[in-house]
Amino acid sequence: MSFKLNEDANIFIAGAKGMVGSSIKKELIRIGYGNKNKKGKLLCPSREEVNLLNYEELSEWFNFNKPDVVILAAAKVGGIHANANNPFDFILQNLKIQTNIIELSWKNNVKKLLFLGSSCIYPKYAPQPIVENCLLQDSLEQTNEYYAIAKIAGIKLCQSLMIQHQFNSICLMPSNLYGPGDNYNLLNSHVIPALVRKFHDAKKRNLKEVICWGNGSPLREFLFVDDLAKACIFLLKTWNPVDNLNLDEMRNSSSCIINVGTNDEITIKDLANKVASALKFQGEIIWDESKPNGTPRKKLDNSKLNKLGWFPKTALDQGLEITINSFSKELKENILRDY
Repeated sequence: MSFKLNEDANIFIAGAKGMVGSSIKKELIRIGYGNKNKKGKLLCPSREEVNLLNYEELSEWFNFNKPDVVILAAAKVGGIHANANNPFDFILQNLKIQTNIIELSWKNNVKKLLFLGSSCIYPKYAPQPIVENCLLQDSLEQTNEYYAIAKIAGIKLCQSLMIQHQFNSICLMPSNLYGPGDNYNLLNSHVIPALVRKFHDAKKRNLKEVICWGNGSPLREFLFVDDLAKACIFLLKTWNPVDNLNLDEMRNSSSCIINVGTNDEITIKDLANKVASALKFQGEIIWDESKPNGTPRKKLDNSKLNKLGWFPKTALDQGLEITINSFSKELKENILRDY
């Protein structure tokens, strides 16, 4: 049960090519993990090397590579449009990926598993700021409920393994993420990359206006992806609820969940103005109120994490500058994620 993350650990990062997984990999390498001289390995298989949707194929991979630690950052993700139009894909693929990885981690005696969820697991009208035990207390936001239900199932699978088999798993619920390596597709991406792409394209084409969804009133909390990566490693090192909770405490809905956010929030309208200004777009922003706003406010209560001693370092303006510079570089090098 007791676990200490050492440099000789074999660490499997599922989804290492994505924005979150690549940031975690980069941070692990920066602080000395994956060093062959210390016998540690970072296991980052591509889709071609192992299909996470295929249980038998993944089982063979686990048996051969024998990871000590699993970081489950692989998921099918997207914004409001993608979730609303592809509910079957979002629930089925996410259920398959996480169920396969979590079950095989337990069967192969993985020492610790970190499961990355999302703040969308919480009810649409949860009391603000949202504490971890709000889970399942009310109905979800309809525009992403299929994705949220899949993530909730992953949390409950981790919790049930902790209760029944004392399996060491933790579940992180980050606020809205952004940063280098994001998906900039206008229909499928989250709000910050979508805004970056919209205003970049409008500036390039000398457009006089940009249309944004909703009325701009929703409040959101944005977390820079490199801060999340640091939080993941911090919690892998320090937080082991399976060691510190009795059986009754493990059954509490929030026993293996921890929020990861910034303690700051901004309206979507103010965010759009920030991105437009950063990209030097001087036209008009039109708000299409026929389109959904999503959850009116989604502010996480981060006190559980803060009490453990972790706080984010990257302010929104700084993170946006890094993100926009990265976008420009990726566009120039023709490596932009746009799918």
